[in-house]
Amino acid sequence: MADNKFKEFFQLGEVGNYFVRVFKKPDPNQKSNFNLRMMHGINKISILVFLAALIIWIVRRLM
Repeated sequence: MADNKFKEFFQLGEVGNYFVRVFKKPDPNQKSNFNLRMMHGINKISILVFLAALIIWIVRRLM
C-alpha cells in the first residue's frame, strides 16, 4: 500500500508527460508533419532557455 502511494506522489501529470514526450525520439510509426516538428523544436529551445535563465537567476541571487 505504501509503495503505491509513493508511485502516485511521483507521477508526472500532464505537464511532465509533455516534457518527456517533447525530448524523446519521435515514434517512426506515428504520422508527423513539418509544422508539428517545428513546434516541438521551438518548444525544446524555449524550455532550455528558460531553464538556463532560471539557473543563472538562482546563482546570482545566492552570490
